[in-house]
Amino acid sequence: MLSFLFLIDQIIGLYMWCLIIVVAMSWLTSFNIINTQNRVVSQIYDFMYRITEPVLSPIRRWVPNFGGIDISPLILILLLVFLRNLIKEYSNNLL
Repeated sequence: MLSFLFLIDQIIGLYMWCLIIVVAMSWLTSFNIINTQNRVVSQIYDFMYRITEPVLSPIRRWVPNFGGIDISPLILILLLVFLRNLIKEYSNNLL
């Protein structure tokens, strides 16, 4: 059971890094630092967008608009940190 909880914890950690990467890539794209015409960059951004957008879109519908600032990734990261802490507390109780 502990191995399964450790695996879930690691998957959540990887997903949080994907969220950070997609936010950084969107900023770099909007400031024309990275070129989305590059095929590799486009594929990476498309993959990251496809794995994060299904979770972020319901949060965006729930959170009010803050004048062009999207805080949905921040809210999702906070929820994932909370979930990781719950998993760690549960796994400590199993020991």
